[in-house]
Order: sequence, then structure tokens, then C-alpha cells
Amino acid sequence: QVQLVESGGGLVQAGGSLRLSCAASGSIFSIYTMGWYRQAPGKQREFVAVITSGGATNYADSVKGRFTISRDNAKNTVYLQMNRLKPEDTANYFCKASRDAINYWGKGTLVTVSS
Repeated sequence: QVQLVESGGGLVQAGGSLRLSCAASGSIFSIYTMGWYRQAPGKQREFVAVITSGGATNYADSVKGRFTISRDNAKNTVYLQMNRLKPEDTANYFCKASRDAINYWGKGTLVTVSS
């Protein structure tokens, strides 16, 4: 079992930055692939970024070059640095831990970008 708690969301103006954090507990954090997803009102949840246990990363085209995912295994935490935010980045952002086809989700943190 893995428990995930996201933080760092809030209201920011377009062009601004936020850093989201996802703190994990309950298992060996370093062995999990960690991902960020988001869900805007009325839309399906979508992939944002992922980082493997080995540190490889991948991003959705819509955030590539603006967002950076990273992890600190000593702190059991994964981060999402979001720069040059746009109104269309407004969503509830969720953290996911994955291993062996088992997924764990956090409850999300809300990001609102004003124009």
C-alpha cells in the first residue's frame, strides 16, 4: 500500500509558476514509477508527466518545455515544477504511483491559472 498526498496548488496568473509536491508513505518509494495527471472541469483525466524509478522522464506534448518532473527518494517525494502557466493548465492535479500494474492515486491539488 502507498499513500500519496499532493500539495502546492493554488491560484496563479498566466505566465507564473508553481511547484507541486507529492509525498508518499507506506512502501519503498524508490521502486515506484511516479506520475502526474490532471483533470479539468468536465474533461477526462489526462497524463502530464512521469518519472521512472531510474529517473527517466516523459511529458505530455502540451507541457513539454514548461513543466519538469523530479523525485527525491530520500524524502519520498515527487515534484512537478510548472513554469509559464497558461489558463488551459487549470485543473485538479493528481499524483500516481505505479508498479507491477498496481496503481495508487492521491486525492489531488487544485491549480487555477487566471488570464
